[in-house]
Amino acid sequence: MCCLGTVLVNNMLGQQDRPPQAPAAQPFKDHFSGLAAQYSRFRPLYPAELFEYLAGVCPRRERAWDCACGSGQASLPLAEWFESVVATDASAEQIAAAPRHPRVVYSVAAAEQSGLEPASVDLITVAQALHWLDLERFYGEVRRVLRSGGALAVWCYGRLEVEGREIDAPLQHFYHEVVGPCWPPERAQVEDGYSSLPFPFIELQAPSFSLHTEWSLAHLMGYLRSWSATAAYLKQHGHDPVAPLEALLEPIWGGPELVRHIVWPISLRCGRPAP
Repeated sequence: MCCLGTVLVNNMLGQQDRPPQAPAAQPFKDHFSGLAAQYSRFRPLYPAELFEYLAGVCPRRERAWDCACGSGQASLPLAEWFESVVATDASAEQIAAAPRHPRVVYSVAAAEQSGLEPASVDLITVAQALHWLDLERFYGEVRRVLRSGGALAVWCYGRLEVEGREIDAPLQHFYHEVVGPCWPPERAQVEDGYSSLPFPFIELQAPSFSLHTEWSLAHLMGYLRSWSATAAYLKQHGHDPVAPLEALLEPIWGGPELVRHIVWPISLRCGRPAP
């Protein structure tokens, strides 16, 4: 668990204990501001073992920066291991939807212009968002704000697999064929586990992790509606593509109270800047 340290109050924007405001940034690819409430409610939670590993690669655990934090899916678990967490996202709507925590300070800022002080953080995380960033500029920011011995950890999770072939097969068809054409090009980088993205750091040999959960049909449908591809389909075609899938799965799911096991593989890359 984290060491005792100064508790930063995570009130909404404009309070004294927030990091310095970042300079104005270039417009970002905003696929999720309109989905902030669904994103916060329906996205899966990362395994605790992932954050235990990340804390273990840091010689100090004073401050972590959760970059492109969305609605805080990684920010809160980091706060169990670090004295303070600065969680930034370019979307004010995502920040507003994030749950409060006494050791997490939320701020609206671009990944490439965080507003953080030089050499001020021990760990930087980017969860399911590296593919949206201007990598050259972001990596420059990483080198600027990391303390000596600090680490950068980036990860993504790919296609879900749901218990029961009769359930999983229609879901895979939905993913690839129904909303498949509506995925942004960057989705391909998630599919290959970020292996094709440049990572100019001394890379650590990270263990394998998976994301597991138990969801009802209603929760799973909420998750599908939080996809950027689903939102793009709705905008393009004018109707909800999840509704027909839900009608198909409902008779074979096993009842509204039944939960099924769902798993996603996690692809993690972790490294340190060269001395």
